[in-house]
Amino acid sequence: MSDTDVATDTAVQPLLDVDHVTIKFGGVVALDDVTFDIRPGEILGLIGPNGAGKTTAFNVITGVYQATSGTVAFDGVPLRGKKRHQITKLGIARTFQNIRLFPSMSALDNVLVGADVHSKVGVLRAIFRTPYFRRTERAGRELARELLSFVGVAARGEEVSVNLSYGDQRRLEIARALATKPKLLCLDEPAAGFNPAEKQRLMQLIRDIRDAGNTVLLVEHDMKLVMGVCDRVIVLEFGKKVAEGTPAEIQANPVVIAAYLGTDDEGDDDDAA
Repeated sequence: MSDTDVATDTAVQPLLDVDHVTIKFGGVVALDDVTFDIRPGEILGLIGPNGAGKTTAFNVITGVYQATSGTVAFDGVPLRGKKRHQITKLGIARTFQNIRLFPSMSALDNVLVGADVHSKVGVLRAIFRTPYFRRTERAGRELARELLSFVGVAARGEEVSVNLSYGDQRRLEIARALATKPKLLCLDEPAAGFNPAEKQRLMQLIRDIRDAGNTVLLVEHDMKLVMGVCDRVIVLEFGKKVAEGTPAEIQANPVVIAAYLGTDDEGDDDDAA
């Protein structure tokens, strides 16, 4: 069975199951009875106009917010009550709309921070630099260098991250997330600020991440990128799920066209995508 077959086979047990999730902030309903799943080995796009609830959904999945009602389960494990570091250890990693690197640390050390999530090195081992500590440190650095190479910033590994270009910082944040060894990588608007050439490189990187064995959840405003890389797409509007399907189905969906253009009969499918 190919990766595409796995991604589109509805009989496959979901890796992530979001079931009738509602989240309220006072009188504001940010997500309203939203249900979707993510299947192993797929790239799922989560799209919608500004304020649709996309980042709120990310925050519920990654433990930043607790759902008012409904459930989220990852690999069969309910996430309610789990802290963010516990969710990361279970296998969910994310990036952010706004880059959150350690600016005074090198690119390599930023990735090592991600690798430390699964470290079993205790304080005493670190203080006395035991053989186990040294082996773990070497393995972590080797992994960090491999990931920097994977995302295309190997040559900048020893540079302080604040000195990297905007695009390299974006890719570095992805490398740091991958260092946590996730089963599910959540990318929150990774193409923000990218030029067309950088977006093409990002599309290939996302495919490479999936081909390396990860599942990807992608929130992105660039519809050309979403439609070019995703296996399935979920559409939110005003906190509700209004559509779900393949990129071709979503591009032809009049409800989606209306959500983006504000009308059912103006514009064409190309503009909506």
